Amino acid sequence: MDFDVIVIGAGPGGYPAAIKAAQLGAKTAIIEREWLGGTCLNCGCIPTKTLIAGAEVYQKILHAKSFGINVGKPEIDYPAMVKRKDDVIATQQKGIDYLLNAHGVTLLEGTGSFRDANTVAVKSTDGSTKTITGKNIIIATGSTSTVPGFIPKHERIVESRAFLELKELPETLLVLGGGYIGSELACMAAGLGVKVTIVELLPDILMLLDKDVRQVVKKHMKSELGMTLVTGDAMADIQATDKSVTATAGEKTLEADMLLVSIGRSPVTDGLNIEAAGVNVSDRGYVEVDELSRTNVPNIYCIGDVSGRMQLAHAATSQAMYAVEHAIKGEEKIEEVVIPGVIFTSPEVALVGHTEEECEKLGLSVNIGKFHFKPLGKAQAANETEGFVKIIADKETDRILGAQCAGPHATDLISEMVVAVREEITAEELGNTVHAHPTFAEIWMEAAHALHKGCVHAPPAR
Repeated sequence: MDFDVIVIGAGPGGYPAAIKAAQLGAKTAIIEREWLGGTCLNCGCIPTKTLIAGAEVYQKILHAKSFGINVGKPEIDYPAMVKRKDDVIATQQKGIDYLLNAHGVTLLEGTGSFRDANTVAVKSTDGSTKTITGKNIIIATGSTSTVPGFIPKHERIVESRAFLELKELPETLLVLGGGYIGSELACMAAGLGVKVTIVELLPDILMLLDKDVRQVVKKHMKSELGMTLVTGDAMADIQATDKSVTATAGEKTLEADMLLVSIGRSPVTDGLNIEAAGVNVSDRGYVEVDELSRTNVPNIYCIGDVSGRMQLAHAATSQAMYAVEHAIKGEEKIEEVVIPGVIFTSPEVALVGHTEEECEKLGLSVNIGKFHFKPLGKAQAANETEGFVKIIADKETDRILGAQCAGPHATDLISEMVVAVREEITAEELGNTVHAHPTFAEIWMEAAHALHKGCVHAPPAR
């Protein structure tokens, strides 16, 4: 065999898998046909959050007077924001390339295509083909935006990748899909002054969150960002012209300069010729795997979005570690199942473990502890008082089953609760853990005390 491990795809699952394999002494190759870092780095997580950071700075300047700072009206230079976004991507790409080289991983640029369960042909952009063999192969080809056939093809109708490549933002925007990607991009655009309307077929946006948590985001979207939310109706009669995009949703007639389609993602398996390896694929096109990321072919693994599991970059990275350790060392460690979800809307939201609504469906008897940011000294000092956190604990054992947060720095704050859920900490133990003051993080301690109706910084429970 040419290699001990071949990884197909260099996204947040693929490149960590390759590095881990090399660290364990395996001769490793990684194949990438487009760019290092995959969707996450190049047209997903990182560019989105870079532009969102710019929108947050703009919003802070608009509210600078509340800090006693008077400034003139800020001007948005969106091309400069895009350049900064591109510079961040380029820096991260160079970092990945450096790490792969430093660990002795062979990088092959091109499309990987199976010849059999141990052989992969790599077709480069110049048309030449190189064939390599590997004892173990890890599929990490990711996913791409889903655009249904009923959506017209037009330059004014884009999916997330094309939207992030725009050099100028439209004045008005329709967003089809109120999931985390659509909601993040909608908040970013609205934060920069775009008039945004979200259309979601489901009864509400961000349905993975509890109702009270998503209500915080919806309120901010409408009252602070001026967004319009249309839920419970399908977008239909979509038409695009050189001037605008029109559509209907129920009895409403909609019109905007552009339509962003964000209704899900599909596995990337084109060109992979996966049939030649004998790997099973589901009816929806996802590679079928077990809890160790193994396919039905003993030496072939699959991680990340293309496996149809939780489509999160950090989940793919975690899966990579376990798959590589099994492939090289034979260690059958079950993959992590406590995976946090983070959404960079305005305000941010995050969750881990069971939601309150899930507990109700499962018939679990729970206690709920909530605490709002507004009473926190740090939140008032920073003028970031919107939102709250909630802790969900088993009523009998007091073990923390889940937690959610809507408010400032939610995507960072959730990490403490990931540890709490994973290590089966009780709400009492969390409440007894001293948290530094004044900080945002002490809100979890307050919520844990509130769960037991012993919070000294809240009025008596009714």
